[in-house]
Parts: sequence; C-alpha cells; structure tokens
Amino acid sequence: MHLLLLILAGFGAGFVNALAGGGSFLTFPALIGAGLPAIDANATSTIALFPAQVATTYAYRHSLTKSLEDPRVNGRVLAIISLVGGFFGAVLLLSTSEQLFERLIPFLLLGATLVFAAGMVMPKESEKQVLGATGVLVAQCFVAIYGGYFGGGIGILMLAALTLYGLKDIVLMNSLKMLLATLMNLTATAVFLFSGRIHWLEGLILSAGSIAGGFAGAHAGSRIPPLYVRLFVIFIGLVLSMHFYFKTY
Repeated sequence: MHLLLLILAGFGAGFVNALAGGGSFLTFPALIGAGLPAIDANATSTIALFPAQVATTYAYRHSLTKSLEDPRVNGRVLAIISLVGGFFGAVLLLSTSEQLFERLIPFLLLGATLVFAAGMVMPKESEKQVLGATGVLVAQCFVAIYGGYFGGGIGILMLAALTLYGLKDIVLMNSLKMLLATLMNLTATAVFLFSGRIHWLEGLILSAGSIAGGFAGAHAGSRIPPLYVRLFVIFIGLVLSMHFYFKTY
C-alpha cells in the first residue's frame, strides 16, 4: 500500500508540476504516510523531484541565455545567491530537531499554500519598481534559504520578487525562476546526499512516477484548464495543513 501511495503521489506531483506547480504538496505528505520521519521525507522529496527540475530548466535553455544576458537582471549574482542559500537552508533543516520540524509542518504547508494561492491573483507586471537592484537580491537570499529548508511556493515567491522589481517579460521571468529553483535545490540535494536521511527506494519510486506524470501532464495541458489544477493543489494544501495541525497539536 505504501508503494502504491508513492507511485500515485509521484505521478500526481509530476502531473500538477507540468500544469501549475505544487508537486511537493503530494510527495512530502506521501512519504510521511509511508512511515518516513518528517525531515527524511522532506530531504527525500527534494531529491526525488530534482531530476524533473533539471529537465524543465534544460527545456528553457534558449530563453535562459537571454535572461542571463539581460542588463536589467544580474542573473549571475542571483544564481550564486541561490546556490549558497539552498546550501544553508538544507544545513538548517538537518540542524532542526525532528520534534521542532514536526511542529512546523502545518505552518510551513499553510504558508506555502497561501503563497501558491496568492500567485493566482498576482499581477503580471508591476506599475512601478517597488524593489531596487539590491532589494531583489536580498529577497532572493531569503527565498533561497527557505527553498533549501522546505521549498513549497518558491516559484511564486521568485515571480513576485521579479514582478516587484518591475520585470514584465513572463518568458524571461519563468526561465530565470526555473534556473534559480534548480540551483538552490542542487546544493540542497548535495547536502542531503551525504546526510544519511535519504530513503532511496521511496525516492526512486517518486522520481519515476513524477517523470511519467510530467509527460502525462504535458500531454493533457491543452485539455485541462490550469485553474482547476491550481484549485486542486490549494485544496490539498489546506486539507494537509489542517491534518498535520490536529495531528501535532
């Protein structure tokens, strides 16, 4: 039953990631349901979904070249911040006690769900530049550390920061977002690999399921409105937040 749960969660994560994002809302609780400790589940989920992130970033490779050369965005500094922040976020996670992290889970899930929901009404462009060049770098520092620690909603947070910075090119923003998310998870994955916290059988099942789900999601993209997928992810996030809250408190 646990293996079936992981296969379904991995497939569902890949499917929703291909359409709207939010796959970790499925993989993280599924790993806990399979009996993994909370920190192990978070680390294993990060590694399981990382190959799909790399593949998606590669798909954006042409627009990424333009993004990194865009004079409005210091892409190379943002990339370095993402690498370093992801590393420290992962170290912070492994330094957190299991008991404390379990008490944080409902709030982390709820916060990520609210951020994900806010992304549905986030303006596509900012009328004025709210964040300056330094401000967007500072914002990325916090996002990168949070990404290495838990990671739910990091894509929406980065898009929000870039919007407040005054960017309007959604292709540039999406490609940059994917690169930065992949980089912060790259260093987080490197930390988790040597932590002894990874459950490889469960991780491989999730990863294989997410790849299959990603292909299915890409194929179904023209048939299923992304709004329905986002509403489903928000519903799951709220239900899980309440579940873990009443379970813990």
